[in-house]
Amino acid sequence: MKAINIDGTIKVYNSLKSFGGALGLQYSSDSDLQALGFYNVVTPTTKESQELGSIEWDADNTVFTYPVQNKTFSQSVSELKTKKIQNLKSIYSRKLGETDWVIIRAQEGIVAPQATLDVRADLRTECASKESEINALTTKASIVDYQLVTFR
Repeated sequence: MKAINIDGTIKVYNSLKSFGGALGLQYSSDSDLQALGFYNVVTPTTKESQELGSIEWDADNTVFTYPVQNKTFSQSVSELKTKKIQNLKSIYSRKLGETDWVIIRAQEGIVAPQATLDVRADLRTECASKESEINALTTKASIVDYQLVTFR
């Protein structure tokens, strides 16, 4: 991706074919493109609690880039924790649901394999541990950025 500053307005191009296809700019070297004012665009990675600002020129690195800005959240720390914990419990509930049929059969007299019971106990322990971790967080950003487990 390349960009150029034209009269104070930065224009980004995914492909220079759309800018100057007839001119063959897409085949030009980086140094030739820089001589024309086209520079690479760097898109920083962000966390869930961040967003990208408007593209700007980074003279130190001679690239166009987007500043990373912190998001503002209208929910309170408590509300964010509640939502995160609800999502956590939903994920673990689905995982436990995969073996619910074994437990139902056990209630009907068919012995549940100990390995299944152990896995279920481990899942409940893991979920409780993660819930404690979430409850220990103190900032909105840390709550939003907390990565919940995802099972395959």
